[in-house]
Amino acid sequence: MSSSPEQNRFAPPVARVDDVATGSAELGGRGQRFAAAFIDGLIQGIVYWALAATVFSGFMPDPRSTATGGAGTMIVTLIGSMVLFLLIQGYLLVTSGQTIGKKLLGLRIVRSNGERGDPVRVIGLRYLLIWVIASIPVVGWIFAFADVLMIFRDSRKCLHDNIADTIVIKA
Repeated sequence: MSSSPEQNRFAPPVARVDDVATGSAELGGRGQRFAAAFIDGLIQGIVYWALAATVFSGFMPDPRSTATGGAGTMIVTLIGSMVLFLLIQGYLLVTSGQTIGKKLLGLRIVRSNGERGDPVRVIGLRYLLIWVIASIPVVGWIFAFADVLMIFRDSRKCLHDNIADTIVIKA
């Protein structure tokens, strides 16, 4: 018998995983990120409802009706919202890694290593994929709630930041 204690061959491996962001840039604050998202949502909502009340008013169901449009209407609305988002925010996201709200509050989206994020990563993974998942009834709502709660970690990274390998920094 040896004098050292035996290791359990069946024990799981031990690894230290730190929840920290990399890079030397200063991370954007939680309040700033919330305010930027609020501004972006407000802009999106105003434009969406202005278009719905004017240009697309003939396609809208009668508000006095109790019938709903079903899954088809939900999918068309989701796609329309995504297209509208890209028309409003797409150029700024591709060229500077900012939405209107982030630009107003001095924030920018970059890769976790500080490099500029490519459009597929920033728009596709960080926004559109998350939007599709969050649109799934019940499961999507839980996902969306968990996504935003993750900002309270030390890294200030939400789930969509982890999926897209991005961070939000002060510009």
